[in-house]
Amino acid sequence: MSTQLSDRGAPPDGRRPTGPSPRGQAWRSRLYRFDVKGSPYLYVLPFFGLFAVFGLFPLIYTAVISTTAWSPRKPGSEDVSVGLDNYGKLLSDDNFHNALINTFGIGIVSTVPQLLLALGIAHLLNYRLRGRLFLRMGVLVPYITSVAAVALIFNQIFARDFGLLNFFLQPFMDNPVDWRADKWASWLAVSTMVIWHWTGYNALIYLAAMQTIPYELYESASIDGASRWQQFWHITIPSLRPTIIFTVIVSTIGALQLFAEPFLFDTTRNSNGGPEREFQTVVLYLYQQFWTNGRYGYGAAIAWTLFVITVVIALVNFLLVRRIRSADD
Repeated sequence: MSTQLSDRGAPPDGRRPTGPSPRGQAWRSRLYRFDVKGSPYLYVLPFFGLFAVFGLFPLIYTAVISTTAWSPRKPGSEDVSVGLDNYGKLLSDDNFHNALINTFGIGIVSTVPQLLLALGIAHLLNYRLRGRLFLRMGVLVPYITSVAAVALIFNQIFARDFGLLNFFLQPFMDNPVDWRADKWASWLAVSTMVIWHWTGYNALIYLAAMQTIPYELYESASIDGASRWQQFWHITIPSLRPTIIFTVIVSTIGALQLFAEPFLFDTTRNSNGGPEREFQTVVLYLYQQFWTNGRYGYGAAIAWTLFVITVVIALVNFLLVRRIRSADD
């Protein structure tokens, strides 16, 4: 009787099945579904963890500080809530308005020539030149150079009394240009530093995008009699439109956060951005209020205001991109 029960359900040849049991198949199925649906979230989890610690928490904490009168020079002030008074003072702060104008002015003066030069350099590097690998590596040298080293060099170039640029301009001008005491001159000097530092980086981005354009398009245009300028304008530029939009957005956000170049170009050592705040940017003004003056609450309000301005400009760029794409379709 026991033998019949033990052999019940066995194959005719008396051998047991060697495949996985139904329970094992169900377990493997669950693992497979988890691997397909859950593993992508595990891959990106470290980023969100780091962002929560070093991005989201400081953002929220800064928002809290911006509603206080916290100053290390006033013990117990971190617990004094002032509501939105810091933002109200910011709206009537002439120095903040000046810093905002300087930021947009330097951003325009530096971003437009920078991207145009990068586009031209990338177009030249896209030709079959001798030693083009060396040339492509060379355009990246300014980007990998320390900003502090760049500032030391440009401080000598734009010096008022013994500067290299004023030496060349001396035959054409009666008095040397004070590059730090004049608003437009200081904008040009700081923008030159930014252009020199970032043009090569954007040129490589444009070059990588140009190499994805089919060469047959240029051959067909050449057969039809199109010049190189016509090929560049009617083939290269339309093909690079998404890349150009990307670099414009990134460069705009970078211009709003400009700090290192004006900070190192300033010789007053008090973060004024020149004797009369000629080239003081918003971030430089934030640094002055937060660290130099010890106004933590007011500095946090400046940081959040700049964050809101950056988000608004990014949204405007996003809407423009959508409109351009819909027009192309």
